[in-house]
Amino acid sequence: MITLAAWGLLAALAVALPVWALSLPLRDASLADRVWSLLVVAPVGVYAWALLPPLQARDGLLLALLLAWALRLAIYISRRNSGHGEDRRYRAMRERHGDAFGLKSLYLVFGLQAVLAWVLGWPLLAALGRPVGLTALDALGFVLAGGGLLIETLADVQLARFLRGPRSPGAVMDRGLWAWSRHPNYFGEACFWWGLWLMALPAAGWAGAWTVVSPLMITWLLLKVSGVALLEQDMAERRPAYRDYMARTSAFVPWPPRREAQS
Repeated sequence: MITLAAWGLLAALAVALPVWALSLPLRDASLADRVWSLLVVAPVGVYAWALLPPLQARDGLLLALLLAWALRLAIYISRRNSGHGEDRRYRAMRERHGDAFGLKSLYLVFGLQAVLAWVLGWPLLAALGRPVGLTALDALGFVLAGGGLLIETLADVQLARFLRGPRSPGAVMDRGLWAWSRHPNYFGEACFWWGLWLMALPAAGWAGAWTVVSPLMITWLLLKVSGVALLEQDMAERRPAYRDYMARTSAFVPWPPRREAQS
């Protein structure tokens, strides 16, 4: 398994390196976001090629969910970023590092994302190709992963409609799922990966429980690093209406808005 995992890491790096090279003349490190889902899928493709056939029912469900997730995310990010240039997060990094950012982005952005994507796929490495029948845990994981995928899809559609429609300057998206969570898309993403891990567990057994690092990692990133914490670090200062939104709305887990803040 260690050798196969190493091949998976090489597959992720093989995707990241040419995209990094393309980002240099374009001065657009946010290309890494557009290929994020491919960075996750590439190692899993290596595992599937090495471990299958025979294709088990669980294998088919896991791969179908992963491909649906990857396709949706790639299309969404490509459409969202099209024509907008480099994301402001990467522009800030470029300003901090100056002329050296081009080279540094090889490991600060593209190499790092390749490693994170590789870790994210570990549950499938542990589960694929194992002849174990479906269990109640698989059903729970499938519902959680499928529900998470649906939540993040609806959240992204609702936000896109809000951004396209007429709105006053500084208006905050607080409708639909966004009335119950300030980041329902991130909540759905976390649910998706916890669901995949639950589906992988019956096949991998408790010896494969170590792959819980995958959903733990993505949840931590979404909450503390590249998700909620990063987006909200100066949001209340840039958009005063967001302060009231924060006071009445759950940050992550969907929950009814606080009544005292509504009155």
